[in-house]
Amino acid sequence: MSTTVEAIYEDGKLVLQQPLALPEKTRVTVTIETATSDSERVNWLKLSEESLTRTWDNPGDDVFNELLKK
Repeated sequence: MSTTVEAIYEDGKLVLQQPLALPEKTRVTVTIETATSDSERVNWLKLSEESLTRTWDNPGDDVFNELLKK
């Protein structure tokens, strides 16, 4: 099962913003992903889009389309 919750790191502990519906002493795995600024996110999305466009909009791949037609 996978659940995503927000937390704040405070005094060496992760403080959850909402309680979890888990039995006491349940073992969990925690993955830390720090929040990024909106401008940083926009820049990464733009770079990703440009990279995907170069990869998918590639005239060199037209040969494969021709093979699929046969």
